[in-house]
Amino acid sequence: MFDIATIRQQFPILTVEAHPGVPLIYLDSAASSQKPTAVIEAMNAYYRTYNSNVHRGIHALSEAATDAYESARQQIADFINADYAETIFTRNATESINLIAYSWGRQNLQPGDEILITAMEHHANIVPWQIISEMTGATVRHIPFTADGTLDLSNLDTLLTERTKLFAFTAVSNVFGTINPVRQLVDAAHAVGAIAVVDGAQAVPHSPVDVKAWDADFMVFSSHKMGGPTGVGILYGKCALLEAMPPYMGGGDMIRRVSLEKSTWNELPYKFEAGTPAIAEGIGLGAAVTYLSALGMENVHAHEQTITHYAYEAMHTVPGLTIIGPGAAERGGLCAFTLAGAHPHDIAQLLDEDGIAVRAGHHCAMPLHKILGISATARASFYVHTTTTEIDQLVTSLHRVRKILRL
Repeated sequence: MFDIATIRQQFPILTVEAHPGVPLIYLDSAASSQKPTAVIEAMNAYYRTYNSNVHRGIHALSEAATDAYESARQQIADFINADYAETIFTRNATESINLIAYSWGRQNLQPGDEILITAMEHHANIVPWQIISEMTGATVRHIPFTADGTLDLSNLDTLLTERTKLFAFTAVSNVFGTINPVRQLVDAAHAVGAIAVVDGAQAVPHSPVDVKAWDADFMVFSSHKMGGPTGVGILYGKCALLEAMPPYMGGGDMIRRVSLEKSTWNELPYKFEAGTPAIAEGIGLGAAVTYLSALGMENVHAHEQTITHYAYEAMHTVPGLTIIGPGAAERGGLCAFTLAGAHPHDIAQLLDEDGIAVRAGHHCAMPLHKILGISATARASFYVHTTTTEIDQLVTSLHRVRKILRL
């Protein structure tokens, strides 16, 4: 049962005061989510009762740590309908994309080839492709977006051609909130022989994701946006692609055999996991997946859609406020906005005085903001614990912002 009162009790930080006497209203989950007790306790249990390295010992603590860490991997694989060997632990979605760029890109791209991205991408899905294009001689092109913040696919046939070797795009925009047609875009990539890389950082935490149904070649996401800890993320990749790719980093655990002359690589998924991993964090991500699975991702998505619709309508009652991106039915759980006459940083600071945490800035999407002709936006983003009462308080506080700034 998705009971919001019970869920809120499962997030200890929601009882914290943002300032003395001012309760916290956390509306910044798109940047980094809060953690339920189940995740905190799972990580504490590791450190308190079986802290040890994984894969490298036969004593009881090491075996317990290995079992917990690899069980978490299986839980995560099941969560996105991937196979165990296709589920690679990384530090975050950014490292996952860089791994693809350096390992697959350096091996497969050459002058004349093209990489296609979109103009609504997070920097993590822009910069690695720019770097690898400079190294290989490939060219980066992009799909523009329309005035309502959806992808302009009218010229997709001219942008996605036989020269395109890789198409990288976000499943859900972290600024517009736009929910992109993932399977349609994957199919379009495959039709010209390109591989498809899906940034799932804003999708996996908020709705059911099935990488096999998407037919994505690669998909990446981060733990810290889905109730899990920082410092761990996931790269999903089809086995055939991963098998053909060289390692991203060298060191312990990713090797099968080492001599002074030559080394050979471990099997998947360990081939891409050099050195001691973030063990507690991996276990924490497994606990987050278990927690979300118990809630039911369909229920999580339905709750966020309700909150998003409510916020979209309520925020539009504030004079001078503009929410960028598509309508409520076409967006994920966030609203990035401007307020005429107010800088987003001032908005965020004044909201903070009322205990309301929002993000202000370019949200690691400078090209998107430049195209819109604005330097920054404020962004309210929602999660499983967000209530309509909190949205009402946000709107009340936005009216207070207008009064203070004399707008």
